[in-house]
Parts: sequence; C-alpha cells; structure tokens
Amino acid sequence: MGQAGCKGLCLSLFDYKTEKYVIAKNKKVGLLYRLLQASILAYLVVWVFLIKKGYQDVDTSLQSAVITKVKGVAFTNTSDLGQRIWDVADYVIPAQGENVFFVVTNLIVTPNQRQNVCAENEGIPDGACSKDSDCHPGEAVTAGNGVKTGRCLRRENLARGTCEIFAWCPLETSSRPEEPFLKEAEDFTIFIKNHIRFPKFNFSNNVMDVKDRSFLKSCHFGPKNHYCPIFRLGSVIRWAGSDFQDIALEGGVIGINIEWNCDLDKAASECHPHYSFSRLDNKLSKSVSSGYNFRFARYYRDAAGVEFRTLMKAYGIRFDVMVNGKGAFFCDLVLIYLIKKREFYRDKKYEEVRGLEDSSQEAEDEASGLGLSEQLTSGPGLLGMPEQQELQEPPEAKRGSSCQKGNGSVCPQLLEPHRLRTPPASPLHQE
Repeated sequence: MGQAGCKGLCLSLFDYKTEKYVIAKNKKVGLLYRLLQASILAYLVVWVFLIKKGYQDVDTSLQSAVITKVKGVAFTNTSDLGQRIWDVADYVIPAQGENVFFVVTNLIVTPNQRQNVCAENEGIPDGACSKDSDCHPGEAVTAGNGVKTGRCLRRENLARGTCEIFAWCPLETSSRPEEPFLKEAEDFTIFIKNHIRFPKFNFSNNVMDVKDRSFLKSCHFGPKNHYCPIFRLGSVIRWAGSDFQDIALEGGVIGINIEWNCDLDKAASECHPHYSFSRLDNKLSKSVSSGYNFRFARYYRDAAGVEFRTLMKAYGIRFDVMVNGKGAFFCDLVLIYLIKKREFYRDKKYEEVRGLEDSSQEAEDEASGLGLSEQLTSGPGLLGMPEQQELQEPPEAKRGSSCQKGNGSVCPQLLEPHRLRTPPASPLHQE
C-alpha cells in the first residue's frame, strides 16, 4: 500500500456517516408498507395480548391434594361365598382414598385354604416330574405355589405327573369367570375432592366450594354439568374409549386428568377444573399379562385354633388422578407502567449495579455534600437525626396500588419485604 493509500485510510477514521431517507410518493408501496404495519399490530393485539395474554404473569408451580371416595353396593350369590353384599369396604383398595385407587370388578375365590400337602398345578415346568428324584425335598417350585416334599404324584397310566408340595391347599383354580363378578360396579360413583394452590399469587381454590350441600347429593358429572365432582364409574370408562364389560373382566388402568387454567384477574368462582379421561394400559394387547389383577387373602381360625384363609384373585380398574394447571395474573404491567407511583416499583424490581470506582466517587460526592450542609446548618433537631432510615413506600403508592385482587390473589412483588437502603457514612462522623 502506497503513501497515498495509508493517508486516505487514516483520514477515513474521522469520517461520520449518517442515514438518508427518501420518501417515495407511490401508493402501492405505501399501501404495502401500511398493511405490514397493520399485520404486526394485529398480531400483537390479537395473538400476544388477547389469545396468549402476554401481559400476564404466569405461575405453573401448582400445588395439589386429591381425596377420592367411591360409593355403591353390589349383591352376589355363588357356591363359594353364598349370598353376599359388597360395599365400599370390600371392593375399594386402599380404603382411605388417594389419587390412585382400585375398584374390584371380578374375583376368583378359593375358600378354606389350609397349610397342607397337595399336588402342584399342571402346566408349571418346575413342578413336573416322572419319578421321586425329580422333586428335591425343601426346594421351592419356581413360579409355583409351595415347597417340594420329595414325592412325585402320577395319575394312573401316565408316565409324568407333578411334585407334591407343602402349600396353602387346595390350590387356586385357574378358571376365570366369563362375565364380571360385580356387575353393579358400572353404577358406582366416584367423588373427587381436589384442593389446589398457586403459591406465587397466594391463591387457593377447592372444587368443593359450593353453597348448596344438596347439590353434591344429586349431581353427576356430564355434558350439562361440567363442575360436579361426582362421576359414574361406567361413564368414566366410556369417556376413556373403553367398554365396561371388557375392562371389568380382566382389569385395566384409567387416567383422570384435571386441568386448572385460571385467569386470576377474574373472581375465584371463575376458576374451574376441566376433566379428561384416557385408557393408560394397552387395551389392544391380549397377552398373558394383559389387564390388571392382584391377590389378597382373609385369614381366620377354626374352633381348634388352626389357621385357614380365603384367597381372592382380584381383577379390577385402577384409577390414576393427575392434576395440572397454571394461573395467570395481571401484575407487572400494572406495577411498572400504569399506576401513579410506577417509578417506585420499577426501582424495586430493577436494581442498578455500578462499578467500584463509580460507587466510591458517588460516596465521596455524597460525603462532601453532607459535610457542607452540616457546616451551613445548626440546631439540635437536625444534628440528632439518625443516619439510617428505612425505605418505605409513599402513602400515595399504597393507596394507588391495584394489585390486590378480590379473589385473594396478590402480586408476587408485593409479597417481598422492602429492602433497607443505608447511605454511606460521612467522613466527618468516622472519628
């Protein structure tokens, strides 16, 4: 690069550039420009403000507690149990009612089981045998029902049999009813009591908040009554896309989702839950492990003090109640931009941070001003003022705040304690 090029480069460092605007008197271009502006404005107003409510502060940390109760009775008459009435204490597990509960709809009952010796069930590979040496004494049958005694029990004219075991005999039958044991379960009712709280806005609500107590005794959730917390069991199964007879026979899992999307600018009575229902297990799979079942027993003692039991293999419907939601509140926009003392709240929300040099210079300037004012001012009233004062909100700001809502929700900024601002100590008082 020559001498002239270097000189031109050096001089260009001191150039100042500015923009030049040309106004085009063209109706088509001007119309397109205004349409673009109108589209952006419509997007902000309609989508951001009206639909998405972008001016609101949102709390997604929903706190929830669920309590459930099931009601209904059923009557059965079988050879094993005879005539019997089934109430909520018999078919609901666990009894205390939580967000996960189980309703028995089908049973395989094996009564009067006692600890004795009997033949292992056929079809269990580890229990099959052809001679006594195949049954090792004291060895538990894998996936079986008891402990081998060392004997192989064979039927006549059969080369193979099953090992004798020490177990609860007679063993459970493998047959399953062709129709649900508790047919009346379809008309049972489920009461879901749901407490929620949005901690950020100090807002709480309860689906039980109704003035007319007789309302809960007669209402049922449905298309015409979306806010009744009492559900017919058969209707829940249908809304989840399943048939009661099918799921009651082998069991299944149903999800009840409660969604709380509350606009806390409105009254608390406007904060309502929205329910949805779904089948959580794979209803299309017809494998060996399909459905939902488990076993439990009830124990007794006879007149001689010998223990016996009734074994029950219960098929039924497990309900999982899941709660989600969010609360939105018109807070920051009011505090920072709309009320009279917005500067006060803006200073509380946004903290100004300066470097050490700037802070030291500011402290020296304040100290110099304070020393000058003390030299020019006399009187015990002024000299006796405390050096620290609590930063308090002006009375006008307290009266002008509009963030306390009628439904009890409060802006989170008002829940924070005021900070203390301590002015730097004057060099005149350090001695």
